Amino acid sequence: MIIVPVKEGENIERALKKFKRKFEKTGVVKELRRRQCFDKPSVIKRERKIHAIYVQKMVADQD
Repeated sequence: MIIVPVKEGENIERALKKFKRKFEKTGVVKELRRRQCFDKPSVIKRERKIHAIYVQKMVADQD
């Protein structure tokens, strides 16, 4: 459960912004979207491999 302490006289928009930031950090929405459909392990492995190659190229280009 997310608890956002609101100080006396604090703007409600600021408290809402704090809540949204904490909620985003928990990763609930990201996990929910990930679980909506099943991805085969081979597809996940392929995506990770492609991402690793991309990151390697980015690091090599910076040097």
